[in-house]
Amino acid sequence: MQFMIKAYDGENMLEKRMEVRPHHLENMSKVNGKVICAGGLLSDEGNVLIMDFDSRALLDEYLNSEPYIKEGVWKKVEVEPMNVVIVDGKKVGN
Repeated sequence: MQFMIKAYDGENMLEKRMEVRPHHLENMSKVNGKVICAGGLLSDEGNVLIMDFDSRALLDEYLNSEPYIKEGVWKKVEVEPMNVVIVDGKKVGN
């Protein structure tokens, strides 16, 4: 099951974000194969991640280990289940 995660930084978090970023990237590498795509929001400070987990409970387990959450960088996180159909121009889903 794929999920879109939109995570928004708290106010004045740029310095803290840069401090925590290496830990965030290291943590994402631990779930190899689960990250479909990830990047920064341009209209707000924060991130969007498209991830694939077998269940919402497993996604929540990952989010509980997320350094941006643990260190208070992300103040608001929205999760929506989704159906990924195309990746890199190739049909992967229905």
